[in-house]
Amino acid sequence: MPRLKGKVALITGAGSNPGLGYATAIRFAEEGAKVCISDIDRDSLKLCELALLELGAEVIAFYQDVTSEKGWTEAMSHIIATFGKLDILVNNAGIAIQKTIEDLTLADYERQMSVNMTSVFLGTKAAIPHMRENGGGSIINMSSIAGLVGIPGVSAYSTSKGGVRLFSKTIAIECARDQIRCNSVHPGIIATNIQNASMKDNPEQYKAVKESVPLGRMGEPLDVADCVVFLASEEAKYVTGSELVVDGGWSSM
Repeated sequence: MPRLKGKVALITGAGSNPGLGYATAIRFAEEGAKVCISDIDRDSLKLCELALLELGAEVIAFYQDVTSEKGWTEAMSHIIATFGKLDILVNNAGIAIQKTIEDLTLADYERQMSVNMTSVFLGTKAAIPHMRENGGGSIINMSSIAGLVGIPGVSAYSTSKGGVRLFSKTIAIECARDQIRCNSVHPGIIATNIQNASMKDNPEQYKAVKESVPLGRMGEPLDVADCVVFLASEEAKYVTGSELVVDGGWSSM
């Protein structure tokens, strides 16, 4: 039996392919979920929607600025009006501003925090009442290994992802009695559009990055998506407040 059959899930930032949200949406569809996807890139979002429809999924796709509280209210209203409930929220939308502290501006910092951290707060706050009414749910917040260890050149990004980690633990405790689980996922070096864009003009860097991973390769988006499926499923019904690291052993060094 599909692991998410009958579940209704929202995945933000689902348009980019290859990307973590896109791969998660595909896996959710394969596991029987009704999939709600959002993004600010309408063209890529449409392509994700078509891919899900080809898999036979029930799907709704809509533009969403995850930094807008009004946008979150509208998203929840749309989901409840269409499917009647929300079981799973994957706060995946994010950006990476790669600058040293000397070059990082206040505007850069505030933009990084707004997209990566404030969006998670807004999405979680919007989802909890619906999950409580439904008897429980699973919130999965996309963090990073940069939220666990220091990485030069991404101080604002690391701050946002570290915030996601501890925010998730606090929500897990606050909502446990309502059977709402909340966990964070910490991908390492994954071959997504963001990662590929940063290395496309530097093959030597690409080689060095691959060799730095104990498993000897960059991760694929599906490596992360499979872990998100686990956290969303009943197989993880006793897992909350945890951090699932998906990095090929990189952060263990």
